[in-house]
Amino acid sequence: MGIARQAAERAAQFADLLNCLGERRVLCWVSAGAASAVAAKLAMLGGKVTLVYCDTGAEHEDNARFLVDLEKWYGQPIERLKSEKYADTWAVWRDRKYIAGIAGAPCTVELKVGPRLAFQRPTDIHVFGYTADLADMLRAKRLRENYPELQIECPLIERGLDKAACLAMLEKAGIKAPLTYALGLPNANCLPCPKATSPAYWALIRKEFPDRFDRMAKLSREAWSKARPRQ
Repeated sequence: MGIARQAAERAAQFADLLNCLGERRVLCWVSAGAASAVAAKLAMLGGKVTLVYCDTGAEHEDNARFLVDLEKWYGQPIERLKSEKYADTWAVWRDRKYIAGIAGAPCTVELKVGPRLAFQRPTDIHVFGYTADLADMLRAKRLRENYPELQIECPLIERGLDKAACLAMLEKAGIKAPLTYALGLPNANCLPCPKATSPAYWALIRKEFPDRFDRMAKLSREAWSKARPRQ
């Protein structure tokens, strides 16, 4: 019985491998922002795609509404991925005892990169919403350098579309952008984003989301007090 079960498991694994090699998925990584939303829509013009969203548990509540609106626009559901270990960014920072640095932030690795790596297959094509804005073009370049094994497509860069153009396309389609844009934030990322360095950004977070600002200030002080050397 044990040998039969092992044989059945190996047969199932082989079947999964054949399916993986036979079906080359196009994964559109939707981040609840305007740019990735439009990039996914453009990718759909080329055929079948899989729409994927990494839920960090720390974004504005209106992003959920935006994703539902996108599903209606796309005519197909968006698959939600979630870390099995961490509920949100705060849980990552507490557990890792580190918020962010010059090399990035652990929340990105745990809540976005980790779930993506677990979901993807070697044969997948990855569509990202990097725009033709200079900063985004540099980010796309770094992504390709860090993950040379991935086949990456950036339809917005290929078409010369910047973030302003993406917001205009959403408006023309009758889709209300995430509320964070109306509040003056540059994107629909986590609130707050620890990688933000602009004083204007943190001033806006303090004004619109005082509870989150105070929580981050307290966490930052705790992290600093533990990190600095004793006198």
